[in-house]
Amino acid sequence: MGTPDFAVPTLKALIKNYEVVGVFTQPDKFVGRHRVLTPPPVKVCALENGITVYQPAILRDGEAMSIIEKLAPDAIVVVAYGKILPTEILEFPKLGCINIHGSLLPRLRGAAPIQWAIVEGDKKTGITTMYMNDGIDTGDMLLTAETDITEDDNYESLHNRLSELGSDLIIETLEALANGKAQRIVQDESQATYAPIIKKEMGLIDFNKTATEVRNLVRGFDPWPSAFTFWNGKRLKVMSATVLDDNSGYAPSEICSTDNGICVACGGGTVLRLDTVQLEGSKAMSSAELLRGHKLEKGMKLGE
Repeated sequence: MGTPDFAVPTLKALIKNYEVVGVFTQPDKFVGRHRVLTPPPVKVCALENGITVYQPAILRDGEAMSIIEKLAPDAIVVVAYGKILPTEILEFPKLGCINIHGSLLPRLRGAAPIQWAIVEGDKKTGITTMYMNDGIDTGDMLLTAETDITEDDNYESLHNRLSELGSDLIIETLEALANGKAQRIVQDESQATYAPIIKKEMGLIDFNKTATEVRNLVRGFDPWPSAFTFWNGKRLKVMSATVLDDNSGYAPSEICSTDNGICVACGGGTVLRLDTVQLEGSKAMSSAELLRGHKLEKGMKLGE
């Protein structure tokens, strides 16, 4: 059971190592300006490998349960499916419903752990395989695999690395379950944090935060939904940025230099150089290129 790109490496690993009796994924959706009906990446992968795909709009009307009873899976692997499984499905397979989650639980439960790990400045993250229960990422843990978050990571690079890490860890997990060697690890509720679903407005930059905190937002929200501010009434997306050491003496959100791109004062006397930007109605470009066509000067404030 899975839907987006993140789940595809796991499906490929399962196909290589086991008999996949069926795939559940979200219904096809209309995508883009021209509203093209588009299948989820997991569906495309399943069909390419001759696996029957099921796309129920709801799971609680008995139809999904009927399908699962006929398929009779030993285990159900769930990764970024996007639907809450009813108890009857959770309890059906003899080896359990096993979820692949993109964080080191109990930290960052919820819908967007990869983005928030970067935004919150974590130095490492990873994958957790876990038994599913009626809560949101609250089930007993099985195995974990860690990876460092580098200074150059953005959401896309970390997403891709964790996706591959998950595909390896699920095979190790299923082998342990089949051999009776899997250990259940109860999550420490006192250490639990939450990673809420990303909304576009969350990308609004607060220059009162330090330059490092703003850059973490930029990295975590790149390529979607993008961190942004405003200039001259237009939205200015920021796709990449560099933290500078000099204390500018300017107030947060003021442009303190235009010598080598747009440099903006941030909280704590820090400075952030905006490297790649996109002004509303224009293409993405370096902030140095933007300066050549627009009158942004020292002392001007962003965010207005």
